[in-house]
Amino acid sequence: MSAVKRIFRYLKGTADLGLWYPKDTSFELTAYTDADHAGCMLDRKSTSGHVQFLSDKLVSWASKKQLCVSTSMAEAEYVAAASCCSQVLWMRTQLRDYGFHFNKIPIYYDSKSAIAITAKPVQHTKTKHRDVMYHFIKDHVEKGTIELFFVKTDYQLADLFTKPLDEKRFTFLVSKLGMLNLKI
Repeated sequence: MSAVKRIFRYLKGTADLGLWYPKDTSFELTAYTDADHAGCMLDRKSTSGHVQFLSDKLVSWASKKQLCVSTSMAEAEYVAAASCCSQVLWMRTQLRDYGFHFNKIPIYYDSKSAIAITAKPVQHTKTKHRDVMYHFIKDHVEKGTIELFFVKTDYQLADLFTKPLDEKRFTFLVSKLGMLNLKI
């Protein structure tokens, strides 16, 4: 019941927020991804979160509990990045139908260890038990379809979708997502 009350308080406080998409916006696909390692107290599964932008306009976002328990933060981030990668590739396919072609789509996340897993084959011995479906991100990095970039945690926009935040951090991230007060 307390979770439901919290949701209603959130909805009441954000009823005036919305997104604005001007028609003369450029098309540049970018993404941010993050994970909250072992955030669920019941089963110790992590939460993945990711956001995708066309130019600086938010077009897609997700927050989901991971299907498997990760043994490290790097693994949780790697799984989150794989989920984000699949969404970015789906968006790339849809946009190609409209004549927009993207290569080297940047994905930003705040784990140098997870980036190293996708870049260095030596690291794969540590993640050998990880399900094959998550290793496809390494394949797309090698093909040049996507590029992975480190972003400091302070600028990790996907934090909004993975963990509880204080009001100041929440407000900062909401503004960076392009949320506007539509009532003004």
